[in-house]
Parts: sequence; structure tokens; C-alpha cells
Amino acid sequence: MNQASPLTGGQPVEIDYMALDNIIEKDFNNDKENLIMILQAIQRKFSYLPPPALNYLALKIGVPFSQIYGVATFYSTFSLEPRGRNIVSVCLGTACHVRGGEKVREKIQEMLSLKDGQTSKDGRYTLESVRCIGCCSLGPVIKVNENMHGRLASDEVEKILNQYE
Repeated sequence: MNQASPLTGGQPVEIDYMALDNIIEKDFNNDKENLIMILQAIQRKFSYLPPPALNYLALKIGVPFSQIYGVATFYSTFSLEPRGRNIVSVCLGTACHVRGGEKVREKIQEMLSLKDGQTSKDGRYTLESVRCIGCCSLGPVIKVNENMHGRLASDEVEKILNQYE
């Protein structure tokens, strides 16, 4: 079903309600105590948290939409806007910064024609800078989806990103 959403510029959002039912009912038994895990599963399914899906979730588990929206906006891992199939996180924490993390980010921005927080028009990539990925000894580090790439030089970025085409 298509529903217009103000968070997507009024563009219709395609929602697979059967997939939502599978997540909410089968995976988490309509248990509102699992709200964060349900939101994570919805985001994995849709690459973001579509507002109509949040409305549906509120009805299914009996939690006010405002509470679900509050959780979704509190945690930085959740996104209310469509994201790319490949999330490229560039670490700019101290260890990565002093080892060239900024040059790696500049190369990625140049290659993808993106700034921090942007998603490519083709929906393939979203670029985000983070303060620490937790691999300080491997700096500079980027994470593409769940894959870590460390000890990078800016000239290695193209080869890495080409793996995700």
C-alpha cells in the first residue's frame, strides 16, 4: 500500500504490511517490551523507519505513536529517511583522525559526490561520519554495512567501494 509521508517530501511510501506482521507478530509476538528490537528489524527490512510502518506498529503493540517516534528519534542508529543499500561510515575519532581519516572521507565524498548524511540519487550509498567505530588500532577505518576496512589510505577507497556496486 502507498501512503504519502511528510518525512519523504510527500512522496508515497510502499509498505509491505505482511512483512511488518511477520516482524511484529511472528518474530516478537506483539511484545512492546521488544520495541527497540522491532524497530531494528523494521529498519533492516526497509533500510529506514517509514512513518506509516511506525503508525502500524503503534496500533499492533498498543504503544502511542509519540512514544515510538521518541525512541526512533532518540537513537542515532535509526533513520526516518530513506537510506542507501550500502551505509558507509567513516570514523573520525581521534585515532582515525590523526592517521588520515579526514583524507579518506574526502576521497569518499569525491567518489560518491555526497556530503555527510546524504544518500546517492540511485539509492546505493549513504555516507555518514562517526566519532568512533571501536577499531582504534586499525585506523583510519570505514565500515560499509557491517564490514570493517582498516589501515586505509585514501587511494584504497575506490577498490573497497567497488566491491559494493
